This record gives sequence, structure tokens and C-alpha cells, in this order.
Amino acid sequence: MSGNPQNAPSKTSVSFAAPKGTRDLYPLDAAKRRFIMEAWRSASIRFGFDEIDGPTFEHLDLYTVKSGEGIVSELFSFRRAGGDDDYALRPEFTPTLARMYAAQARQLQRPTKWFMAGPFFRAERPQRGRLREFLQWNADYLGLDVPDDATEQTKDEARARADAEVISCCIGFLRELGLGPSQIRVKVNHRSALSRWLVSRNVPEPRHAELFGLLDAKAKMRPEEFAQKLAAFGFSPQQSEVFQKGLIRVTIDNPASTGEDEVLDLTFFSEAVAPLVRALTAAGVLDWIDFDLSIVRGLAYYTGMVFEVHEAGGKERAIAGGGRYDGLVSLFGGPSTPAVGFGMGDVVLSLVLEECGLMPTGTALLQRSGLCPDAFVISNGAPETLSLVTSVVAGLREQGLHARHSYRSTTNIGKLMKDAVACGSRFVVILESVAVATVKNLADGSQQQGVPLDGLPHLLRNSCV
Repeated sequence: MSGNPQNAPSKTSVSFAAPKGTRDLYPLDAAKRRFIMEAWRSASIRFGFDEIDGPTFEHLDLYTVKSGEGIVSELFSFRRAGGDDDYALRPEFTPTLARMYAAQARQLQRPTKWFMAGPFFRAERPQRGRLREFLQWNADYLGLDVPDDATEQTKDEARARADAEVISCCIGFLRELGLGPSQIRVKVNHRSALSRWLVSRNVPEPRHAELFGLLDAKAKMRPEEFAQKLAAFGFSPQQSEVFQKGLIRVTIDNPASTGEDEVLDLTFFSEAVAPLVRALTAAGVLDWIDFDLSIVRGLAYYTGMVFEVHEAGGKERAIAGGGRYDGLVSLFGGPSTPAVGFGMGDVVLSLVLEECGLMPTGTALLQRSGLCPDAFVISNGAPETLSLVTSVVAGLREQGLHARHSYRSTTNIGKLMKDAVACGSRFVVILESVAVATVKNLADGSQQQGVPLDGLPHLLRNSCV
């Protein structure tokens, strides 16, 4: 029976948009992501961190054990059809890292320095600077560089060195991208010292989480509303202004001060951060640091130093954040292990780089992302060289070179040269005959004629034009 197109069932065209809170990455968008990922990796390796990774989904219990059942509403959780286990797409990496470290803690060297960068997922309302799927860089320092039987003072100094090394890695990355302390501020606090101080002011420990939540939400409140809520913890309006301002001046020689010592006695803070100040000074990054009483970080597992990285002026959300979490590894079955780390997402970072004019574009973006071809092969238009283009490109690729050619039908050398420039190629190879080519360096315009075709790989690899 012959088919009749007129009687065939009609096919309805259906279009789909990307899921809410996700991104379609076209070539230049993907190049920007690659640029950030490679910069993360470079900084991590430069500071001595080893790369690891884990699954993109974990048992749901891994997150509820740490954060309680309330976190489930913030996750993309699922159960396989016909299965019995509940899973969740990873919203952060610290639980996975703690699980991995706990599994091999006895065999790992101490301290252990790990980093990873990859996709993460959060089931929350998308908004500027926050998506449901995003990339995140994590760098963590587990253990101390002193023996287990060292004195507590020695361990405190070792914790401070580890804290400073993690912060320095983050700053080193930002510096590498062209940012400086006039554009970026690293805001540091000390949660355990703050807790001890609150107890001394008769604020009982059960109320600390509530107060920390208030400090964490300070930026979303009017000053008078913040002062009113802080008054419930026994702080006067004048004292609430100190929390509102947040900043504390700390130097290696002088105690902490807000300039209003009669309003709040901050001796506790000076004593707690003194080792960290010394370590940050030794690392050469103290000029990036603001000590800020209002930075507490929302996660309950932080046990000491906490920090957030902000653009000066606070136009965007925090670029990065982290702190010390000395009790988390043991929660997942490992030995008691001091640990400190941070995470940085690509969404806010990209916004800041764009605003500061530091996100490369065009050929510069391709070069920084490592995507530029070594050679773009074209013909001089003669029939015998036109037929050679594909085989010459294949031969260069066999030699490990990144080679491309045009898929356009034109033989206009000017237009083909524009194609080579557009893709950021380092060289253009113009086939002059079945035996020789002209090689043009697009960076400086120099060229070499009469290059034998079998000599192209060596010439291109060594850039000797």
C-alpha cells in the first residue's frame, strides 16, 4: 500500500525552554565557564591542593544527618522507580568530602589538602546571583601540621596557619583574575569566640543560633528593625550600631577596636584572632581582610573562623564563603579532625568579573580558555590544493595539534582569513601546492613561505616562524 502524505497524521511542533534556574551555554558562554574552571584549578594546584571529586548525587540521609529534615525542601531529592533508597542531587560538597575523608582517614597524610570544581543543585527560587544549577569550587584543608600531642596553644597557631592558607588560596585566585583589595573585601569573624563572649554577657547557648540567624539576615533589615530585634538579646541601641557597622580594626600589634571600646569590650575578639592576624600577615594578605562581627555564616557546623568574600560596596551576594568545621568528619564516622574550607560559585563571580571589565571576550576569551586552534588550514584556491585541505588537517590532528578548516564553499582568502581570526587561531596555513605551504603568524603578522607539508607539525608545535 503506497503512502499518502495527505492522509499521514500531522506532527505537532513542540518547543521547550531550559528548566527554570538553569543555563544554556552556547560556545562563548561555555568558554567563559571553561575560563573560570581553569582559573580555579590553576589556583588550587599553585597552593598545593590535590584534585578530587565525588558523585553528583548522594543518599538523602547524608544531608539530613548534618542539617536535619528541614533541608529536604531545599534539595532536588528523588527515589528510583521501584527502588527503596532516597537520593538527592548534591547542594554542596562538604558532606561528600567529610564522608570521603572519613572512609580513608587512617591512610591519608596529614594535613590533607583537597579541591574540586563541578556542578551543584539547589531547589530554591532563582534570582540574580543564584540559580538552581551552578558550578562551585571547593578547597579544604583537613588536619593540622603539628603532632596530635601538641599543646593547645600550638594547635591554635596551626589552625590559624591553615585558616590563612585557605583564605590566601581564595585571594590568590581573585588576584590572578585582576581583582585587588580595593575591589574585594574578605570579611572574617570567629564564631566560637563570639559564642563564648555571648555566654559572658548572659546570652545562653540555646539562643546563639537565633542570634546568629539575626546577624546573618542583617543586610535584609532596616537599621531600626535590626536594633529592635537585637535588644531582645540585651544589647543597647548604641551597641547594635557596632554590630550594624560590623568592622573591627585589628593589627598584628594592637588589640581589636571599633573606635567605640566604651560601647562594646572586644578584648575577647582580639585574643581569639591574634594567631590568625599573625598568619595572614605572614601570608601577605592582611590588607584584603575586614574583621566583621556580623559575619556568622548560616550553617550550624562552623566551629571557629568564618569568612565571606564580598565586592566592595556590596552590589552582589557573597562571592565565596567558608570557615572552620572541626566536628564534621567525626559526624560521618571518621576520627576527630580539624578542618577548614570554602566554596565559590561561578554565578556571582561571573557578574563581578563582568562589572569590573575582567571577563575576557572574543579571541582573548578563547585564548584564556585554551580553546584557540594551533592552525587554520586554507587553500590558495587552486584545485589541487583545495582537495588537500581535509587531509592536511587530519595529519596535523594525528600529530596532536588543534587544527581546523572552513566549511564554507568560498575560496576567497580574505574571507577565510577572517574565519581564522574569529576562532582565535595562532597560525594560518595556506596550501600553495601539493608540496609546500605559507605559514602566517596571526599574532605578529610574520610569515614563512615554502614550508614543506611534512614539516608543518614541527614548525607549528615550536612556533618558530
